[in-house]
Amino acid sequence: MTNNLKIAILGTRGIPARYGGFETFAEELSTRLVAHGHTVTVYGRHRLGTWQPKLPPYNSVERRSTATVMHKYLETPLAALTSFLDLLFRKVDLVILCNAAASPFSILIKARFIPLLINVDGIERKRAKWNAFGRAWYWFGEWCSVVLATRVIADAKVIQEYYSERYRCKSTVIPYGVHPIVLPAGKTLAKFEIKSKEYILYVSRLEPENNALGVIKAYIKSGIKKPLVIVGDAPYADEYKAQLRAAANEQVLFTGFQFGEAYQELQSNCYAYIQATEVGGTHPALIESMSYGNCVIANGTPENIEVVGDTALIYRMNDFEHLAEILKGLDNDPATVSSYGVRARERAISQYSWDQVVARYEELFRELT
Repeated sequence: MTNNLKIAILGTRGIPARYGGFETFAEELSTRLVAHGHTVTVYGRHRLGTWQPKLPPYNSVERRSTATVMHKYLETPLAALTSFLDLLFRKVDLVILCNAAASPFSILIKARFIPLLINVDGIERKRAKWNAFGRAWYWFGEWCSVVLATRVIADAKVIQEYYSERYRCKSTVIPYGVHPIVLPAGKTLAKFEIKSKEYILYVSRLEPENNALGVIKAYIKSGIKKPLVIVGDAPYADEYKAQLRAAANEQVLFTGFQFGEAYQELQSNCYAYIQATEVGGTHPALIESMSYGNCVIANGTPENIEVVGDTALIYRMNDFEHLAEILKGLDNDPATVSSYGVRARERAISQYSWDQVVARYEELFRELT
């Protein structure tokens, strides 16, 4: 057991998780660290110019919110700046920063010699949503992460290799974790008028590099009758979301963001799950779906292949005709679906448990403090 530490987690939209992978990471890690005797503060964000009341603790985790401008390119960097400014006046033993885009402002705490772990996530500058400025900022963020972090955290070996080859940076691989809570079909499935084991599930932010459009086109081409359930949204992608709805037919259901029991119920009861992302490391939704015992069909990126091993069906990278073929072949093959699901669950539980993740972080804490 590591001695009680005061830890701050920065760079997310706050907890409980209501957006993406970093928020899930912050919630799951912080609550477990508190259970191990640490004191943890998770920083969130609110719109500049609005009054933010003091946030009550969440499962004994302290929450703080700092101001930012709600803009596609400014929200994350400015939230990082105000979080680090707030942190200057607080006593902490260690900081965990999520997202390389937030790293330039971590220079504010370097003079205090506080150990800083930066979870860089994937190679974010490759995302199609960014213009030249956005890509340049993420490149700068990668460089700052290497220079300013006490230790860079990669969530996959592919990301570790990227930082080693490009920056000669030694990083530590710690993936995200899983803790499946299997729920029977209930009010969420009833709300969307779908039946257990009778729908295909896709979960991701609705941004171009996550390939929801390709998935919809592949699904329609496959001709299968099971509905395609699209779980997710994105705050700055109205044009892309309009394209998705225009390409969809009446069997494609858009649920928006789903969290908590609603999300658990959707993961627990799908027939198969599609992971179409092409940027990133270990995607939380992917290992979560594996842990629920779902048959996973994954885009053939090095990161996805690293995560699933031989426990999922892989379609050639961004080849959505190949995805359509796989979907058509699985439509009336429950034995294959079940076989892949069992293997996926075994891999997820054995390699991606939150207990293992927390143990790795605490091992780092002992080393750095």
